[in-house]
Amino acid sequence: MAALHKERFSNRLPTKVEINNADQLRHIIASQVTEGQPVDLSLAVDGGETRNITLMPALTDTLLDILRLISTGRGFRMIPVEAELTTQEAADMLNVSRPFLIKLLENGDIPFTTVGRHRRVRAEDLFAYMAERDRARSDALAELAGLDAEGDLI
Repeated sequence: MAALHKERFSNRLPTKVEINNADQLRHIIASQVTEGQPVDLSLAVDGGETRNITLMPALTDTLLDILRLISTGRGFRMIPVEAELTTQEAADMLNVSRPFLIKLLENGDIPFTTVGRHRRVRAEDLFAYMAERDRARSDALAELAGLDAEGDLI
């Protein structure tokens, strides 16, 4: 029997057993989802007793996102909104180089603080930047699609 892993997924990829477990649980939960409605589940606990639990939509969506990552064999890291990130962690989350992130910080695009000589970025500020960046990209794509539909795009 394979050894049980206790390390977090942020430090490793899921095993085949964990991938199968996550996929199985994802299918069970997804089969009970009605958009925007709570999900009622019954769980068997020790001694054959069952317990009912209601998952609110936001919790259901988050749990399904996590299970989807695991069931596709990908690792993940959870970052609390109030966390302070190093510049390398922030750059990794944006999928940019650290020097590029430093330019964003120095230009005032993302707020930061300094601890000694080191810059720190609040996860909340990074998430806000990411949301604004994604909104701007979406708006630009919509504008391009509109121009293409009108025949104004070459």
